[in-house]
Amino acid sequence: MADALGPEWDVIPEGHPGRTAVFDDPVEGAHKNALRSLQAILESHRPLDMVIVMLGTNDLKARFNTSAFDVTMGVERVAKEISRSECGPNGDAPEVLIVAPISVREAGVFSETFYGAAAKSAELPGFLLKAAQRQGARFVDANDFAAVDSVDGIHLDANAHAAIGQELARVILETAQ
Repeated sequence: MADALGPEWDVIPEGHPGRTAVFDDPVEGAHKNALRSLQAILESHRPLDMVIVMLGTNDLKARFNTSAFDVTMGVERVAKEISRSECGPNGDAPEVLIVAPISVREAGVFSETFYGAAAKSAELPGFLLKAAQRQGARFVDANDFAAVDSVDGIHLDANAHAAIGQELARVILETAQ
């Protein structure tokens, strides 16, 4: 994405393996909860023109026993907090872009961890689109241009990362005009 945007843009990646939107993970730790660290992350990088939120996959782990709707409510809560943060230019809210994560496949070493997640993840884009509309956020469905790695059904290969970066750069440049 940074390459596609060019040197006049600063892209700050804040990805974290296993991060959930709002759940403390009883196995991997409470630090996996995005909501817990969100304000510190936002304030440490202010001012921010836009915050891209691509969460939800890890919330579908079987241990959380949650629905796609409830996962969406968590992502929406994160978007609300960003909008309340005053971490945008001039102390305003940064723009929010919600990205529906790529639907998972129950395969490989993560098939038990994500048992039942494939069907739920297929429902996420529709729910997340409505959440983005409610929050006045932009929306992109990563399923439209990328897929999970067939080996483990969860992670992204280099081609998927590149496709997401290219598409998000396009959306950002479109927004900036």
